[in-house]
Amino acid sequence: MTGNAATTLGELRESGWESLPVKEEMRRNLLRRLEASDPLFEGVFGYDDTVLPAVQNAVLAGHDIIFLGERGQAKSRIIRSLVNLLDPELPVIAGSEINDDPFDPVSAYAKELVAEKGDETPIDWLPRDRRYGEKLATPDISIADLIGEVDPIKVAEGRYLSDELTLHYGLIPRTHRGIFAINELPDLAERIQVGLLNILEERDVQIRGYKIRLPIDVFLMASANPEDYTNRGRIITPLKDRFGSQIRTHYPLETDLEMEIVHAERRPLSTGSRFLRVPNFMDRIIAEISQLARSNPSVNQRSGVSVRMTIANQESLEANALRRSVRCGETEVVPRVSDLGALVPSTAGKIEIESFDDGRESELFEKLVAKAILTVYRMTVSAEDVRPLLDAVNKGELSIEVDALMPAKSLVDQVAGVPGFPEVLSRIGGESPGSAASALELILEGLHLSKRLNKSGVEGKLSYSSQ
Repeated sequence: MTGNAATTLGELRESGWESLPVKEEMRRNLLRRLEASDPLFEGVFGYDDTVLPAVQNAVLAGHDIIFLGERGQAKSRIIRSLVNLLDPELPVIAGSEINDDPFDPVSAYAKELVAEKGDETPIDWLPRDRRYGEKLATPDISIADLIGEVDPIKVAEGRYLSDELTLHYGLIPRTHRGIFAINELPDLAERIQVGLLNILEERDVQIRGYKIRLPIDVFLMASANPEDYTNRGRIITPLKDRFGSQIRTHYPLETDLEMEIVHAERRPLSTGSRFLRVPNFMDRIIAEISQLARSNPSVNQRSGVSVRMTIANQESLEANALRRSVRCGETEVVPRVSDLGALVPSTAGKIEIESFDDGRESELFEKLVAKAILTVYRMTVSAEDVRPLLDAVNKGELSIEVDALMPAKSLVDQVAGVPGFPEVLSRIGGESPGSAASALELILEGLHLSKRLNKSGVEGKLSYSSQ
């Protein structure tokens, strides 16, 4: 008989199943994954050489962990991914509220049941996802929520207050033999944080004045934004001291990595019968906007610039391109530089301005977009690429009109007569009219920002001409 086929305590004993503390269980499973070179964290990017080795060391050392980092740095995702280091199933005494170990019960209910039925004590098998508990810290959380409280219903049923069975266990005891996470720990009132000290050091819980000791076996994790301590509270020093490892997260260090995260996390755009094609340079502009915002002195860096902004901007860019495609009757959806104006709503609220006056947020956004376009233009387009276009414009032979709702073919046809230039657009953007139009808008705006073309016009209707 295998362990997970057992239905009673006696059958479990005969199967040879071994009871392990949760941290030892996770250590064993992590070592197996490392030996087999199996992936440890799905959907986590950019931490292979920084954060993830520290997480692995903490698990191997049996440390409780606190993650420090600004919003949108995958702290919660890493925490939830650690559930995969638990065994697929775990035997518990049937009916136990706190996942009692059949070989070492700790609650009064489980002890009485084992004493009464012995080897006939029924057991259930708990899947790993039910061994994870999580709570977002808010100022109104009480000790009863996390640890426990007297249950008035059980008292009304006739039990004495001195009876341990009158207790209603909180979230942490109910995660006994599992993983519990507290998000935004500084938001937890300091007097409630004190209640966690015993769990982290003595590994037990105390509920009101009851003389009970529940040796809780739990892997405790927490997350916090270190820059918010002064505004939203703080983590008391004794509690920080009891976390074995403190791990600092960070934003993507490179634009390519930010683009990879966006591709993995964005919602796929439903285009119906239309085909979505996003040029690499448009992806890069979106990622570059966030990268530039994280180093801009006018942006509050304590609040951070989340990758969620990059993802939302990518989705808005594609949505605006789809809207134009529908209105123009095109079968291809290709974002262009003129679509970047649609990013204002998806950026608003995700960047906190440091010291700008009211109404100047749009000015900052325009500067970030312009710098991102110029950066990507210089990476993508060479002087040889634009020479034929500049020659035609400077000779007065060409003035190019751009409209946010102009069909791609109408836009590209304006430069069809420039010798060799259509081939440049195909190489940079692609063979289709939509891709060529997108490349043309990048070149025109890049030349304008490089002060080599003049731009005039309002409300999306622009004209590019000689200086």
